[in-house]
Amino acid sequence: MTTTTAPAAALPWARRPPASWRRSTRALLTRVLARTRTGTTSAAPGTGTGTRTGTHTLARPGQPPAIEELYHHRRLALVRLAVLLVDDLPTAEDVVQDAFTALFRRHGHRLDSLDDPEAYLRTSVVNAARSVLRRRRTVRAHTPPPEGYAPAPEEDVLLHEDHREVLAALRTLTRRQREVLVLRYWSHLTEVEIAAALGLSRGAVKSTASRALDALGRRLEGLR
Repeated sequence: MTTTTAPAAALPWARRPPASWRRSTRALLTRVLARTRTGTTSAAPGTGTGTRTGTHTLARPGQPPAIEELYHHRRLALVRLAVLLVDDLPTAEDVVQDAFTALFRRHGHRLDSLDDPEAYLRTSVVNAARSVLRRRRTVRAHTPPPEGYAPAPEEDVLLHEDHREVLAALRTLTRRQREVLVLRYWSHLTEVEIAAALGLSRGAVKSTASRALDALGRRLEGLR
């Protein structure tokens, strides 16, 4: 007796999720990542909430912010962005610190030569996070937390039971898929801004986001 193999499109796991499924995945991801922006960490005096992702202008119109001002207002948001990319707070803090140090060494206190210092820092953080992940893959498949490690307040918001599964699913995506979704639904960047940050075309960003949402939706099907 001969058997026939079903075409790939007929296999349940190969079917393209319906539009309603993708919308619900976007809504769930947006809700979870929004909680990582507005967690339990108190804002420093004079910084407002301390949790916005850095899309509004800090300095007076026509004047770029000084690096100290940028650090004061954006460090926490950048650390949280890095945590979503590298999965642990100490490494994320190092990544952001190195990004600010490199910015200072190249441009000094005033950032007049940069059209968008925040975008520059964001790209530096993404690139540094990629380097961290490459080193981890080379040395070992998983980097366990140090003995006696306890999450700091900034990280606690990422560990709440009701959205731990979503963040775990996000970590199963490819590096590029994860970067695109985090920049889109956490940093609220446009496709053009994401393309600039990742060195991709706008079309590549759009297709990557689509595939990432489909993959994430499949992994989160049990949470619906």
